[in-house]
Amino acid sequence: MRFVKLILTYLIWTILSLILGVSYMRLVLGPNDVSEDGWWYLLHLFFDMGLLHVGFWIGVAIASIFILLDVFYLRKKLKNNSQKTIIQLITLLVITGLIAIVHYFLEKVIDVI
Repeated sequence: MRFVKLILTYLIWTILSLILGVSYMRLVLGPNDVSEDGWWYLLHLFFDMGLLHVGFWIGVAIASIFILLDVFYLRKKLKNNSQKTIIQLITLLVITGLIAIVHYFLEKVIDVI
């Protein structure tokens, strides 16, 4: 039962990470102003698919880093802490910020992406 609870908890954190990744890409790309009429529908569709595809992989990176940090560091430090969930949420947001900084640096400064 303890193992199932642990897996369910990490599944929830992973879903939250994926939502953060897609939300970050939505902020970077901005609104989809392309018309859905005629041939422009394909461009509209590519925009949405790109948003989900890149946002998914950024969310996977956020989730991977968070789960590794939680398993090897946070779980031991926060064993008897009453604000464990809040600290984990703040950690997840900090990791998202770091991923955003690295993404900006790679895309705009070095021009690798």
